[in-house]
Amino acid sequence: MAVSPLSLLLFLLLSLFTTSVHSKPLSTSLYLSPTTLLPNYQNMLSTFKIFIYTTPKPFSSSTPPFSLFHTSLVNSPFITQNPNEANLFFIPVSPDVSTRSLGRLVKDLRTNHPYWDRTLGADHFFLSNAGIEFSSDRNLLELKKNSIQITVFPTNSGNFVPHKDISLPPFNPSPLALPHAPVNNTTPFLGYLEWDGETESSLVNELNDDQDFVVESEPLDDLGRLQNSKFCVYIYGGDVTWMAEAMSLGCVPAVIMDRPIQDLPLMDILRWSEMAVFVGTRGGAGELKKVLVDISKDRYERMRGFAVTASQHLVWNSSPQPYDAFHMVVYQLWLRRHTIRYGRREMV
Repeated sequence: MAVSPLSLLLFLLLSLFTTSVHSKPLSTSLYLSPTTLLPNYQNMLSTFKIFIYTTPKPFSSSTPPFSLFHTSLVNSPFITQNPNEANLFFIPVSPDVSTRSLGRLVKDLRTNHPYWDRTLGADHFFLSNAGIEFSSDRNLLELKKNSIQITVFPTNSGNFVPHKDISLPPFNPSPLALPHAPVNNTTPFLGYLEWDGETESSLVNELNDDQDFVVESEPLDDLGRLQNSKFCVYIYGGDVTWMAEAMSLGCVPAVIMDRPIQDLPLMDILRWSEMAVFVGTRGGAGELKKVLVDISKDRYERMRGFAVTASQHLVWNSSPQPYDAFHMVVYQLWLRRHTIRYGRREMV
């Protein structure tokens, strides 16, 4: 799923002039800041610099998005060997490191380098599997409140700070060779769900009894009924590794959750409300079906087109391509390059 810079530029420009199909006369875009994305992206490519600390233990991760992000970053032109010209500082600690080790590492950075105390860690970022909790330890507290945490989606509740932290787009370890979304999609099924066998079993049982929904428990290995479904149902907290592939086929995400979602991938860039549906868990399958059925044809086609466009930003490439997942994550870091120094009294 390589991204053509020219085709993506066309997508971006078209999104600026798309008229909303809702009753409101205002025009909307897939992107939160469509007029500034292109110039800001180019500015990032030419000016953004990241310094990587040398830590006692080498970086390691068994989670594909973390490994791909780390490998892409260290081999990218964003890296500088001169910390005085760096916009941000990367702490290359393994994502599954213990909180105690994290605290010791921050203490070492404070003792041996002058950069942490300049902003109390607000211009630093690190990777974490499940996110870190609040702690009475001063070092961990500064890391939690100030530093940018990059984690996987979805993140444990309470371990993610919106507008500061970043979640990585999911990665499919066995991506399908997908074509562009079909122009005339018959979509005989209303919704498709790949179930992990554990999450929200009662809801899944209800969907299984409805012939308008397809529920599969085996990993997705062909297009099949997925390609013939209008919506792809994701239970928040379950498997989302197939999200980008499904969206590239024009399968609109329908996310089931019991609280507001604040850690969606690329939340600083994409307007998820324009390409996904969010439904609570209390109403069960009946509420989900009602919400999906009530979406007008025009609105659905608009969401479907946006989903196809957005999927190109969620792709992890072994060799990074313009506007792909790696570059969009770095772009979110670039947006956070202006830091605020927190007073010590505020850290108590």
